[in-house]
Amino acid sequence: MSELKKKRVATKMVPVQSRAIVPDRDADKSPILECHHLGIDFGGLTAVNDFNLMIGRSEIAGLIGPNGAGKTTVFNLLTKVYQPTRGTILLDGADTSKMSTEQINRAGIARTFQNIRLFNNLSVEDNVKLGLHNHIGYGMWGGVLRLPRYWKEEKHAHESAMELLKIFEMQDLAKAKAGSLPYGAQRRLEIVRALATNPSLLLLDEPAAGMNPSETAELMDNIVRIRDLFQIAIMLIEHDMNLVMGICEGICVLNFGQVIAKGTPDEIKSNPVVIEAYLGKKDKKKKKEAKTDG
Repeated sequence: MSELKKKRVATKMVPVQSRAIVPDRDADKSPILECHHLGIDFGGLTAVNDFNLMIGRSEIAGLIGPNGAGKTTVFNLLTKVYQPTRGTILLDGADTSKMSTEQINRAGIARTFQNIRLFNNLSVEDNVKLGLHNHIGYGMWGGVLRLPRYWKEEKHAHESAMELLKIFEMQDLAKAKAGSLPYGAQRRLEIVRALATNPSLLLLDEPAAGMNPSETAELMDNIVRIRDLFQIAIMLIEHDMNLVMGICEGICVLNFGQVIAKGTPDEIKSNPVVIEAYLGKKDKKKKKEAKTDG
């Protein structure tokens, strides 16, 4: 049995308040994220409705569903790219309703995107340093005049960036241009830059997109390692079900903007409502007929 499989088997999800479940190691701690009746409308279209979710402080959670189910919209609500039409988001117990995207990032949520968003003409190290902006201790004039505080902070930023790059064994690429990296390495760099903001919740939007099986397996190991090393929660949107079922502890399934199921990987993959949402009634019937004919 692989180490990842052992870890998932060893994790027990236990019920807490509001019929939510979190890993047993988080049961005696307040959740890092709570969403209550969250929703957003675009004109007359309801994109997300009555979304409820709780994530434990060190949980690896999955948000899955068919294309167009509203998954990325949920991420945009959590990071305040969109302001919700209704509902409440609590981050570490604090109401985020009046926060901007920048304030949310400073409060502890970092994310990656479906489409990689790196500064391609900057070095790998400089991309990571941009993620460290929350921790820079000198002002504009300190940077312009190159005061002693500037050099001290720059030395610290360099050391921090290199330490983060080592997580993905990318320290030797520090001086390379981000745009020159292979696709998989660019994906990893985006995660490193997000980690540089020192999040308590890391949102990964399709982190395995475009990766081959070997790169995906390495990514799975790294996600678990990040959770263990930084003791943070991670929520990911992903279409690779091997990845989702392999590392996620709790899974939430969306369809047409509404939650249709929540549970452990074993519960989700055997849930008939989830199966129908992915396959559709007609496809299921064809599959059954093919199985009978065979």
